[in-house]
Amino acid sequence: MKLSEVKNKLNQLETISFQLPNGTLVPNHFHVTEVGKITKHFIDCGGTVRKEEVVNFQLWNANDYDHRLHPEKLVSIIELSEKVLNIEDLEIEVEYQADTIGKFGLDFNGTNFLLTTKKTDCLAKDSCGVPAEKPKLQLADISEEPCCSPDGNCC
Repeated sequence: MKLSEVKNKLNQLETISFQLPNGTLVPNHFHVTEVGKITKHFIDCGGTVRKEEVVNFQLWNANDYDHRLHPEKLVSIIELSEKVLNIEDLEIEVEYQADTIGKFGLDFNGTNFLLTTKKTDCLAKDSCGVPAEKPKLQLADISEEPCCSPDGNCC
């Protein structure tokens, strides 16, 4: 989800809720402690130089049970960040504390912002010898002719 989409959704909401991949909600007294731009400049295992940029939201759960971040306040924090940090309309990455800092993608289901799982991947599979994933076959798609029959010479 891009930053412009988040702002658009926030302008339509009365309250903000973030839902974790397991279905539980981030406690409603969370804080957004950071809005920023993260730049990752790296070389993949195939030797290609790459650069990725995302907008980062850091959610923090404090013991401040009386606090509730309202959509208009988060929009103002985002707009200040865009202006001061020269943030473009980039994809959002969310950090949230679990056993360690978790990084999530962001989506929206009409009510809640959904923290979506992210996975690592090899960006240079062709260069580093990672075999292509084998196609998965359904038993129904396999030929009806047996590969080994009692009168054959395969065994």
